[in-house]
Amino acid sequence: MSKRVINFNPGPAALPLPVLEEIRDELLNYKGCGMSVLEISHRSDTFTSVIEDAEKRLRRLMGLGDDFTVLFLQGGASFQFAMIPMNLLGGDRHADYVNTGTWSTKAIKEAKIQGKKINVVASSEDKDFTYIPGEIEFTEGATYVHITSNNTIKGTQWAQFPDTGGIPIVCDMSSDILSREIPVEKFGLIYAGAQKNLGPAGVTVVIIRRDLLELVPEDLPTMLKYTTFSEKKSLFNTPPCFAIYVVQLVLKWLEETVGGVDKIEEINRQKAKILYELIDSSDFYRGTAEPNSRSVMNVTFRLPTPELEAKFIEEAAANGLAGLKGHRSVGGCRASIYNATSLSAVQTLVDFMDGFAKKNR
Repeated sequence: MSKRVINFNPGPAALPLPVLEEIRDELLNYKGCGMSVLEISHRSDTFTSVIEDAEKRLRRLMGLGDDFTVLFLQGGASFQFAMIPMNLLGGDRHADYVNTGTWSTKAIKEAKIQGKKINVVASSEDKDFTYIPGEIEFTEGATYVHITSNNTIKGTQWAQFPDTGGIPIVCDMSSDILSREIPVEKFGLIYAGAQKNLGPAGVTVVIIRRDLLELVPEDLPTMLKYTTFSEKKSLFNTPPCFAIYVVQLVLKWLEETVGGVDKIEEINRQKAKILYELIDSSDFYRGTAEPNSRSVMNVTFRLPTPELEAKFIEEAAANGLAGLKGHRSVGGCRASIYNATSLSAVQTLVDFMDGFAKKNR
């Protein structure tokens, strides 16, 4: 068996090693039931305990009150781009969107396809989405304000969430959920594909304030309504059972091994700090996001030439540092340092980058 690499992939991304080991140990016979977790019925008491524990842990970690419903859905965050306006913008309702790049752009497109009334109230397109807009004027009477909390491709992140004057924020939090403490009272809906900080691809967590469920039109197709899943506790049809099981284990790891969101936030900020310090102190590497908008999860950077970038990625991989190639739409390099990526792993990357720069000036 070949040695495991240090995984800097942007998603599907690294999972905590203790979680992978627990999956391995339980795979053939889950909790003594004589079956794999891949085989048990989603209607069984065994799986009910899994999904209920996952929800309870998520509620504790995020500080969610009873005014929020937690759903485990399929289709990825990309499906939510369409499902959110479909469910919340019936009749004459309208919403504000802030465009900070690829994922925000896709969300805007999906709302417009449906003919929904949306206002793009701010955008960072003028500087190729390298910053997060400030001083935004939101529209009176908007049903929600949609933002993407972290842009994996451009390496930008909302350091503070906007003051919307009480309009609920709807947030794509796929790439930084549970990486830092957040003011949950600002949000009406949070959604996140699991494959970055929560677990494997295949399940999407949707956290929705209960009063917003009252906006869901009755005439939507059954499988496109949030109420279908809220009324059946995510078990209207067969959910992605294995993915939910892994999410439960990741949440247990974060809660019991790491010690909670405040503890992982400290670690995440240390990881980002040493990586950005190396980039900023070098005349060889160049960060691509504006400093006050930099992501703590996805560190994007360039080298002096595309040829050196290709060499960097190749040599890093040969040294057990995987997944450092930038997104195909922008090129360059990117280190995704999600919760499961340790401080020591990032220090190993920093040491490699320092040595590579010295050898290739």
